[in-house]
Amino acid sequence: MRTLLNVLWLVLAGFWLAVSYVIAGIICCILIITIPFGIASFRIAGFALWPFGRTTVPRRDAGAGSVVGNVIWIIVAGWWLALGHLVTGVVLCVTIIGIPFGIANFKLIPVSLVPLGREIVPTTDRSTF
Repeated sequence: MRTLLNVLWLVLAGFWLAVSYVIAGIICCILIITIPFGIASFRIAGFALWPFGRTTVPRRDAGAGSVVGNVIWIIVAGWWLALGHLVTGVVLCVTIIGIPFGIANFKLIPVSLVPLGREIVPTTDRSTF
């Protein structure tokens, strides 16, 4: 079921969403000082490409640098990205068929709001999306 949802997600939204995050990551890496944000954008792109069966967890080794970086990220781009995923998720949840894709958008909110100090891991519970 996860594979089917991931393939549908990839075709309908995931590919273009991932491409957008990759472009943002490339721009951040070109600007040198924003390389940590570029790496975070690449990580989000991978999660946006194949979200079902994976989740985000806080990294235990994240320190004060990730807190400062997340504050800067929230001010510059994070809240816009989170708001976009929230609105898209709500709109997708209006239809029964769109509910799993709305949930996938809701899963992207935490990592798009505060990407530094988080890692993407496979889910262990088989019953969740």
